[in-house]
Amino acid sequence: MNKTAIKNFATWARRKLIEDITYKANLLGISEKGIEDELPQSTSDLKFYNVGMKEPATISGKDIKKRESLVEVIKAKEQSFDDYKKGFEAVVDEVAYTWFNRLIAIRFMEANDYLPSGVRVLSSESEGKREPDLVTNPFDSDLEFNNEERAMIFQLKDENKLDELFRMLFIKQCNALHSILPVLFEETDDYSELLIPISFTDEEGIVHKLVNDIDEEDFREQVEIIGWLYQYYISEKKDVVFANKKKDKIKKENIPAATQLFTPDWIVKYMVENSLGRLWLEGHPNKKLQNSWKYYLEEAEQEAEVQAELDRIREESKNISPEDITVLDPSMGSGHILVYAFDVLYQIYVSAGYSEREIPKLILEKNLYGLDIDDRAGQLAYFSLIMKARSYSRRLFRKVDENNPIKVNVCSIQESNGLTQSDVKYFANGDKELEKDLAYLVEVFTDAKEYGSILV
Repeated sequence: MNKTAIKNFATWARRKLIEDITYKANLLGISEKGIEDELPQSTSDLKFYNVGMKEPATISGKDIKKRESLVEVIKAKEQSFDDYKKGFEAVVDEVAYTWFNRLIAIRFMEANDYLPSGVRVLSSESEGKREPDLVTNPFDSDLEFNNEERAMIFQLKDENKLDELFRMLFIKQCNALHSILPVLFEETDDYSELLIPISFTDEEGIVHKLVNDIDEEDFREQVEIIGWLYQYYISEKKDVVFANKKKDKIKKENIPAATQLFTPDWIVKYMVENSLGRLWLEGHPNKKLQNSWKYYLEEAEQEAEVQAELDRIREESKNISPEDITVLDPSMGSGHILVYAFDVLYQIYVSAGYSEREIPKLILEKNLYGLDIDDRAGQLAYFSLIMKARSYSRRLFRKVDENNPIKVNVCSIQESNGLTQSDVKYFANGDKELEKDLAYLVEVFTDAKEYGSILV
């Protein structure tokens, strides 16, 4: 894995995305200086905004509502920070995160042939061909198009507006992936669509760089690349946070950037093999398994009292089945430790005689748990675990939809800030026991993103 190329791309991508999204917002009459009101000639179906150019910007149709949503979100952030500029920058940062995560996820899936459609979205299977296969042959995919969308595809092709077609199809693919990966691919019929800054024809654009600057082999069967991309993506923000630490304490919203550290592979293996692996081997000795774990250490000679306790644990371990084991990473980041725990658990299940077809789903549903304070890292941990499961099971996505999702026990900690006593009473609806429980949860999760894994 070429980590230099990965680092160079990820750090550049963050700057590029923020720059391009800021520019897109400016074209909507929204900048770090403020929000433009609509001009007098505006109607209910067509809005005009002064954007500092010769001609005003125009917005029509669904985009009007999307702009209104964007304005609402920025104003809410302004209230949160008590500063308009910081609120604007926070929203731009969130949108940049969103599209970065989706781009690297789709790139990983197409490189491993995991996309349900089977058609590449960002690149082509034909060597040297720049136009993505989905743009060339949109109807070869499993994406469903209505009559209006089909007409738009033909029109954009006839007018050679291929980048516009690419953006339309990319959003369509993201929305289709919502049914199997809803945590990462939330439905995007919102303001983030107005700000999507992607092009496949621009050689200095993020899509071209993602496809060409990182060797495709680095994406194949190596889900760890997702963690490395994320750590490098936020590395410059981390540097800024620490540079400002002397004059100002690290604020809650910057804790993820300050504390995110992608644990090296050998440390992850050492930890997992000598905790999860040891737990299993103590009750189920297996030399073949033990020898496959490079960093597993034999138990050192112990004093009699300690040895007696270990013997007791071994005896109890004999009654443990693979389905009884739970592994929790309370500060999981992008899921590196959980992903390797998946590999070790898979070996354990196989050694216990389970059908290989059922193992991936059992591991996701019964064994692995993770928490983090960082919403975006939580999304990537969720994605990484599902991709690891998919690497073991080609059938994983079959019969999966919004009503029958893949269950993954990872999430990002949320705060109760803003919930009031009247909210508690409303939800409790007269149930005193429930009201007591809700009041307790509100108290515990106040400023929870500041405490994270030390919460009890």
